[in-house]
Amino acid sequence: MVEHTTAATHAVVTLDVALPGIVWGWMITLNMWAKSIATGVILVGVYLLKKYGDRVEGVKTLMPVVSFIFLNIFLLFTLLDLHHPFRMVNIFFHPHFTSAITVGAWLATILTGIIFVMAAGRVLGKLDEVLYNKLLWAAFVFAIPVTLYTATIMGEAAARELWQTPTELVQMALAAFIGGSAIYLILGVGDRNVRRDLAIVLAVSASLSFVVYMGEYYFGAMKAEEVAATIAFVKSGGEYHTMFWLGQYLGYIIPVALVVFGLKNRSQSLLALASVLALAGLWIAKHVWLVIPQLLNLS
Repeated sequence: MVEHTTAATHAVVTLDVALPGIVWGWMITLNMWAKSIATGVILVGVYLLKKYGDRVEGVKTLMPVVSFIFLNIFLLFTLLDLHHPFRMVNIFFHPHFTSAITVGAWLATILTGIIFVMAAGRVLGKLDEVLYNKLLWAAFVFAIPVTLYTATIMGEAAARELWQTPTELVQMALAAFIGGSAIYLILGVGDRNVRRDLAIVLAVSASLSFVVYMGEYYFGAMKAEEVAATIAFVKSGGEYHTMFWLGQYLGYIIPVALVVFGLKNRSQSLLALASVLALAGLWIAKHVWLVIPQLLNLS
């Protein structure tokens, strides 16, 4: 019997080898960003329709059309990011419902189907009000878990301490309200009272999201050394420092200020500008938070 041994000097400790690159990059950022808009226009749209009724009649068509477009952007870039995209079919033919990815894929597919029927029905004028309202509530119910389930996937990445499911659930929900209210403000939906409500939703959501980020930025290091090391990528300067604060200013600080001035001066242009900046800053903020934990070795 011949023994095969490996010299200690030739051993490779794989956990100490740096990752070859970012595993979840800009495609996943775009995935989350588009999903926030797609679900946000549903959540905010239901609020507008139930509060203002016929005063926002256009939302009945805008909501499913805009949501359908962004849901498909979300699904497309989810598929493109997979190393073996055609294996995605196994989620439907061989589902494993203890997996957040499987559950999320099924929910997102069902939601897309509901929104497609609503959009096609409104555009073609073939959908009566009774059926529309039933589909509207179904879309509302499915939009909630669809916008939240990515937080569960991030939390399951146990080696990335920065991603905590409870915190990410809050950020996903706030991102949806930012995305939904921003889209409606950009499109100029409703009268002054409607835009006021939308602006308040945008400002409150942006403010709360900023507070959560600052809590993690300044106090996250108390939880784990990995969190401290991750945040150090931001605090030490460089591109991630710049990108992080650019996202905070564009996505949260400046839009809140513009909303305050826009409401005071009754300026639709300021509210629209706040919305555009909020959407841009939301993408940047999400991208930084997605990338920086992946820059660390796992030991």
